[in-house]
Amino acid sequence: MTIIRKQGFDFGFDPVACDECPSYCCCGESGYVWVSQQEFSQICEFLHINPVDCLDRYFQRVGNALSLKERVVEGRFECVFIEGAEKRCSVYEVRPVQCREFPFWNYFKKHKDEVVRECPGIRQ
Repeated sequence: MTIIRKQGFDFGFDPVACDECPSYCCCGESGYVWVSQQEFSQICEFLHINPVDCLDRYFQRVGNALSLKERVVEGRFECVFIEGAEKRCSVYEVRPVQCREFPFWNYFKKHKDEVVRECPGIRQ
């Protein structure tokens, strides 16, 4: 078992826990998942969808930035790319950096209790 640790965080993360987790990190409260222009292009290419259609279907503009869209399922928000009963990411291979960096978000440095409740991969 390889526990990932990152400087400045007083917890570790076991990525094996993702195998059994129904994407708790991608569901719950509403929020923004910021996407760079390069990430947007990679997702369009991965999905084999032209950028205009991809933008309309999967992204929202927030000021001058792009964020992934959300949908409401059973009263909770979830990322537009979550699919199936297993709740898996359909663009996992090209997911945005913000997704790749979870659970090591600066917010969780001061709100560790939240990430401990949300993520079964957190190790003390």
